[in-house]
Parts: sequence; C-alpha cells; structure tokens
Amino acid sequence: MRVRRLLSVWTAKLISTACRMAGKQGVTLAGKVALRIDPAILRDLSAQVRKEIFVVCGTNGKTTTNNLLCAALEAEGGKVVCNHTGSNMLPGVAAAFALAARLNGRIDADYACIEIDEASTVRVFPHFKPDYMVLTNLFRDQLDRYGEIDITMELLDRAMKMAPEMKVIVNADDALSWYLASESGNPCVTYGVPEKTADTPSLNEIREGRFCKRCGERLDYEFYHYSQIGKYRCPNCGFSRPEADFKASGIDMGNGISFTVEGHRLRVGYRGFYNVYNVLAAYSAARLAGVRPRSFDRMLADFNPQNGRMEKFVIEGTEIVLNLAKNPAGFNQNISAVLEDGREKDIIIVINDNAQDGLDISWLWDVDFDRLREESVRSITVSGIRCQDMRLRMKYVDIPSELIQDVETAIKARLKDGCGNLYVLVNYTALYSTRGILARLEKADGKGLKKSR
Repeated sequence: MRVRRLLSVWTAKLISTACRMAGKQGVTLAGKVALRIDPAILRDLSAQVRKEIFVVCGTNGKTTTNNLLCAALEAEGGKVVCNHTGSNMLPGVAAAFALAARLNGRIDADYACIEIDEASTVRVFPHFKPDYMVLTNLFRDQLDRYGEIDITMELLDRAMKMAPEMKVIVNADDALSWYLASESGNPCVTYGVPEKTADTPSLNEIREGRFCKRCGERLDYEFYHYSQIGKYRCPNCGFSRPEADFKASGIDMGNGISFTVEGHRLRVGYRGFYNVYNVLAAYSAARLAGVRPRSFDRMLADFNPQNGRMEKFVIEGTEIVLNLAKNPAGFNQNISAVLEDGREKDIIIVINDNAQDGLDISWLWDVDFDRLREESVRSITVSGIRCQDMRLRMKYVDIPSELIQDVETAIKARLKDGCGNLYVLVNYTALYSTRGILARLEKADGKGLKKSR
C-alpha cells in the first residue's frame, strides 16, 4: 500500500506540473489519476492532519471563504492543506492532499481547509469525517446538475448524517441553510447580520426560501439583505432566524467593507455586501480554531482575492476586476458590487454553456440586468459561447451592448478605448481562461504598476 501511495503522489505531482507548463490547471486530472492508482489515498493522507479538518459548502462564496480561513490559520503559524483553486469535487479534493504531500507520501499539516461541491459531499465524506462544516448559503444553481434546491438539501443532509460529530457553522440569515443545519442533529454555530443595512436595497429578486421548510407556511420577513437572506419567522410553527453566535454590526460599505464582530473592527478593500458574509463565515470558523482576532485582522490587511473572486489586475493603466457570476443570486450581488463603484466603468460579461456551467442558461432571465442602466456604466460588452443570448437579454431591458465573442479580443478592445475602469464578470468555465488572459496581458505590460487594493 505504501508503494501505491508513493506512486499516486508522484504521478499527481508530475501531471500537475506538466499541465501548468502547458497553461492548463490540471488539478482534476491529477486527482483522478491519484485515486485510480490508490483509491485509499484520500483516507490515508487526511488521517495525517494533526488538528481539525474544515470543509466549506454552499452555493456562493465557497472559494473566498475557504481561502480566507486558510490564510487566517496560516497567519497563526498553522500548516494547512487547501484546494485554493476551487476544484471542489472528489478528484479536486484528492488532488489537494496528494499535491500537498511530500515525496515520501506523507502530509505535514495542522489543518485542512477543503471547499466541497454540495453534490460531492456524499462522495467525499466516506473518505474522511470533517470536524467542521461551514455552510454559506443555498440558492438555485445549475439546474442541469443540481435540479431544484430540495435535491441539494437532501444530499447535504445525507452528508451531515455521515459525520454526526461534525460541527456546522451556518449562516443564520438563510432560512434554508439554518433549517438544514438545525434539523441535522449536528452541533451548530451560527453567524449573521442581525440588522438591516441601508446599503443593501430591497430588490425584485427571486426568493428561494419563501416558505417554511418545517410546516410549509409562507415566511414573514422583517427585512431582506438580498435574495432570501434576511430576518425571517414562520407565523405558524415559530421557526425563525436564531440569535447568531457571531454577529456583524456597524457595517460600512463606503470604502471597501468594514464591520464589527466581537468588539473588533474588521476591514477589507474589496466590494460587495456578500463579502460581509464570506469574511464573517471565515472569522467564525477561525475563532473556533483558536485564531486571535488581531491575527485575523492582520491577515485581512494582506489578503488579496484570487482565482477570479474580485481579483484585481492593472493593464496599460486600466484597473480591472475579475469576478465569478454563475447564478441569479450571485450575479445580482455582482451587479451591486459594480454599482457601489461610483466611477465611470466598462463591463464585459462572459457567458459559456459548457457542462460545468450547466447547459441551461435560462437563469439569465432571473438576473436584474436592468439595474445596469446607470450613467456610470459607460459600455457593456457581451462575450463567450452564449454571447448572442446575453445580448438578447440586454436588449430586453433596453440596454445597448457590443458583441465580441472572443474574450481576449473583447478585453483588448476595452483596454484600447475604455475609460480605465473595467469589470469582467464571467461564469464558471470562462473563469480560468479569462484569468489566464488577464495575467498574461498584465505580465506583458511589464510596467510594474501596483495593483490597487
């Protein structure tokens, strides 16, 4: 068995290196081959983690929350296994451990921070039982793969029952997530935003959690933060938002994001109200692992989102923000983040329909694109495989757009004639390739311009 493990680790590392040299990610392939050579590799390597294993699940915010938690644990001197790239199905999880292993086939890690696709939890949990699950939110996502939310909730419920001692760190403001966690029998810790924030206007959004999962009655909401996230109560059975263990208060969205939790003021330099939840979720998990608030705050000061989550580039004097937008709730929050920037801006929207995106792109009609009819939005360019569909969607809200199907051509066009402030919003399979284009163009620019934070 040791020979198989060594061969599995060495082969995974070789595949990963070769793929990177070829300009491809290669993590999934490395994990598939590692599991084929040694089906027990994930069980054996995860058992070597000295302290806690955290998994992060939920529709939106997994990668940012997971990377924040990893950075917080590292700031305290911990050695952490983490799937930073967001490869979150079984092969990606296996690759995270195999690529972190030394050439002797052993892991030197205090913690593991592992993002897991919700539907993949039931495939991963037979290999190891996490100590903590961070549950960010539950929204409708990729109908081809997940179907309706009830299917996702059923899979997560099965996974939680596989690890009955696992503590669930759950978003109290999401009625669906809280119902799932509270009914699971697992111990729970909650986080949330207990007060209405003036900077989060009520939108005409799809509200997935309108009816009580316990009795079926329509929930009463005192307020919404966005989508179904807010303060809720069932008038029939009394199911309601719990008092959160970790509460964000005094939220200021004026220049980045700042808020207070446990008497400590936390600040980040990027936009989007949804990032309050990402930071708060990571903070809650980090505190349970013993991370000091001061260390977490120092980590935030140095943290720069990567892998296309509010990631910043500077090319030919143009400031560029790349962000993932793959479902209605996420896209609406992306639009809010873009509009928080009061400066003139250009926007590129890239929509693909590959298998990992979901072939059904009807979700575009549930996004409030009419909000982009703002004077500060100088231009909108649609790109990607389904750029014609995106242009039609913009036409229906009477917003002109330019169609440039090739993403690199679209970016170069806005570098040439844009206003110097560019947002690139992409769905899943466009993310890695678009990030590669931006990184290459930034490197070729070679001016050493410091990225704004």
